[in-house]
Amino acid sequence: RHALPMGERLLRCNLGNCFVPASEIIAVEETEIDEKQRSSGKWQKMAKPHAFTVYYVKRAQKHRWRCSEVTFWCVDEQLCNQWIQALKELLELQKSRPKQLLVYINPYGGKRQGKRIYEQKVAPLFSLASISTDVIITEHANHAKDNLFEVNIYKYDGIVCVGGDGMFSEVMHGLIGRIQKDSGIDQNNPKAPLVQCNMRIGIIPAGSTDCICYATVGVTDPVTSALHIIVGDSQPLDVSSIHHNNTFLKYSVSLLGYGFYGDILKDSEKKRWMGTIRYDFSGFKTFLSHHYYEGAVSFLLAKHTLGSPRDKKRCRTGCLICRQSKQQPEEPQKKYGLEHNEDWKVIKGKFLAINAVNMSCACPRSPKGLSPAAHLADGSIDLILVRKCSRFNFLRYLVRHTNQDDQFDFTFVEVYRVKKFQFTSKHLEDSDNDVKDIGKKHFGQFCRDHPACCCNLSNSIWNCDGETLDSSTIEVRVHCQLMKLFARGIEENSNDEAIYNQSTVEQLL
Repeated sequence: RHALPMGERLLRCNLGNCFVPASEIIAVEETEIDEKQRSSGKWQKMAKPHAFTVYYVKRAQKHRWRCSEVTFWCVDEQLCNQWIQALKELLELQKSRPKQLLVYINPYGGKRQGKRIYEQKVAPLFSLASISTDVIITEHANHAKDNLFEVNIYKYDGIVCVGGDGMFSEVMHGLIGRIQKDSGIDQNNPKAPLVQCNMRIGIIPAGSTDCICYATVGVTDPVTSALHIIVGDSQPLDVSSIHHNNTFLKYSVSLLGYGFYGDILKDSEKKRWMGTIRYDFSGFKTFLSHHYYEGAVSFLLAKHTLGSPRDKKRCRTGCLICRQSKQQPEEPQKKYGLEHNEDWKVIKGKFLAINAVNMSCACPRSPKGLSPAAHLADGSIDLILVRKCSRFNFLRYLVRHTNQDDQFDFTFVEVYRVKKFQFTSKHLEDSDNDVKDIGKKHFGQFCRDHPACCCNLSNSIWNCDGETLDSSTIEVRVHCQLMKLFARGIEENSNDEAIYNQSTVEQLL
């Protein structure tokens, strides 16, 4: 093995000529060489070799990370100890790395493997990286959320949830709610400026669906997610708040869907005994039912963002659009409130689906997601309106989520990048609701002579990040980069091990 100058920030090994930045070194440990190893060919020429092992991140295929290791040895014990000390000091300079974590494990989610996944795949890596943990195994719904209002969260460097999207949603609601409570913010006020949560959340995927993990890391792999936590990655994330009648309902970070996706969730919740196949069954059943819903959608376009839903610019690690969107001045936009009707667009009609997404919502079955160019942290929502159409056309639209064709290239599909929107069901238009809409006079009269058809139902429910939300009149607002994850977004060209330019490294001794 070779040695590098002490001040070097990149470690080079002769295994595949790879370069490892200090930020991706997991741990450094002194290595004991037993008699059997000393008698092997690589050690036998040394009288009394001394060695240390460097554990580091190695990129595998399809965005997976693995913990790899390389051992360095020499006959000089003092030199060996100097290297160990120097590398450990280098790791101490990585200030973004967590040292103490609060871990919540959902033992019931998915295939009930959360506890086993954590103990066998994640805990050993945390121990290797000298991360201390307080582990809580949840016993009932909202256990983690309620606990976050009670514990001293400020002694931790981050929170880890082991489970699916539902478990993440619970932890997210608990953390955001706790921060707002401590800051004196009323979450029931839809216009309240929420306080940013600087404490990061790490997601160890172990659920039926792990869409948020997939969209922010690129794969649902517990080891990969654990390594992103260990190296201290940080990915800001937009969060949408949902209100009704000046009452806070929920937060959303991925999909808020009414109609098709809401109906699928509502039906699948009755069939949990079927396992994950329930989504396929309910999806097929909902497609055949072909229900549509009448209502009015009003929205305020996100003019501060630099991209558009159809520009083909995917959100990736270090996304320029997300960085520059955050830098855009937000203060001038505050003057455009609900009272300035001219800035709001109103669309009324019959919809098969109304989808609002903060991210692409990509998953293994739909690699592009519902909105391929949606961004994680640009302060906007992609609002997708799918109007009533034939079953065949709707099937064509759904199929395009699985291929490379433009899924928005239909006359019955509209997509807008917005920062606020509201929805009012036609059947509630004349009811006594106090949501601050654009004004019912702008909605006009709905057509009342539509043909009698079993496809028309009064109301659907909302699919809010995989959780049901029963409210046909809502007000939604996106909060730019309200929270942070232990992630870095999906990396470009992540199939091969990262190779750094050799010119950045000093000549080896």
